[in-house]
Amino acid sequence: MSMSRRRLLGAGGGLALTGALASACGSNTGRDGDDHAGQPVLEQWYHQYGEPGTEQAVRRYADAYLKANVQVQWRPGNYDQQTAAALLTKSGPDVFEVNGPTLDQIRGGQVVDLTDLLSEAKDDFNPAVLAPKTYQGKIWAVPQVIDTQLLFYRKSMLKDAKVEPPRSLDALIDAAKELTTKDVKGLFLGNDGGPGVLGGTPLNAAGLTLVTEDGKVGFDDPAAARTLGKLRQLYAEKSLLLGAPSDWSDPAAFTQGLTAMQWSGLWALPQVKKALGDDFGVLPFPQDGAHGAPAVPVGAYGSAVSARARDTALAKAYVKWLWVERTDYQEDFALRYGFHIPARISLATKAAKLRQAAAGEAVRYATDHGHAEPLLWTSASKTAYQDALSRIIKSGANPESELRSVVRKTEAELRRVKKKS
Repeated sequence: MSMSRRRLLGAGGGLALTGALASACGSNTGRDGDDHAGQPVLEQWYHQYGEPGTEQAVRRYADAYLKANVQVQWRPGNYDQQTAAALLTKSGPDVFEVNGPTLDQIRGGQVVDLTDLLSEAKDDFNPAVLAPKTYQGKIWAVPQVIDTQLLFYRKSMLKDAKVEPPRSLDALIDAAKELTTKDVKGLFLGNDGGPGVLGGTPLNAAGLTLVTEDGKVGFDDPAAARTLGKLRQLYAEKSLLLGAPSDWSDPAAFTQGLTAMQWSGLWALPQVKKALGDDFGVLPFPQDGAHGAPAVPVGAYGSAVSARARDTALAKAYVKWLWVERTDYQEDFALRYGFHIPARISLATKAAKLRQAAAGEAVRYATDHGHAEPLLWTSASKTAYQDALSRIIKSGANPESELRSVVRKTEAELRRVKKKS
């Protein structure tokens, strides 16, 4: 099963992984053979991207590094599980990309502090994706590329229905109902009605967070129940497209006219542009309430160094060379294979492909309104929240009582995490 960067933002903002643990494809680097003979070896791991050309690109970058023989491994299957296991052994990677690192990996001493690599460039990295890679003031991975989700809307359909692009959650609900006909649904949030993809984004739109900067529950607030209850209204009024041939990450439902609005990813923009020309626009998730703000979920793989690396200093030097110094490779990686935002603000703002129309708006939204999942948002908290969100949206469960249960679970998780600090 091929994987792509879009998987970062599946299942509510975290990396959605499926399939059994697959064997690695070996350490074949595609080299001619003797270019790096006699040099120290670094082993670098990547998960298997779905975008054509990505594997060849990262091998080309590795081959261009003159101070080491960097051997790339392209890893299919459950990559997070593979790396987590490998970091506990002496046979793991020296440098690896990671959706994290996790708290356990950081506190377990499995990864190396990379703070000094960004001593001059830190302010140029998008703070929304740098924050989850920072713990106790130290940076544990260098963000590589940003993926983000957006609300796509069909301009002509909204115009014909005399509906304005929705800038508030109430307006989104009204628009979805108004745009729904016997042939077209107003909004597509995924085949499950939204719980699997929305995650904490509606809470961010209400002016809340999953976990506060000082490590407390960020949604123990009446505004949370109010906002999530409104998502139930979308489902109950049958304004949502359900059971589409493909799910939210694929823009087919939108481009084929099955829905007037769809929540999908930036990666879908070229396909939408090809199919619809200029007959579409993009928006962040609309704000809810007087204290709310537009919200855009963002995620980023980062490049990390194993504490068991053959040569920690050399591995760090390579990460700095590739993901801090070589801005040409960083832009190439983000925009030539798929459609993504460079993690560096300067690259994102100057890239020609990201300065036009909807793409330019998407970059601005991600920069101004981006939210990444906090490092302290554990998998147990996330599962409890998503299960509650599903019951609220699909079954009409009481938002207040559901959220009380999630708050208790999250508080327990935060206490557990702090005890290990």
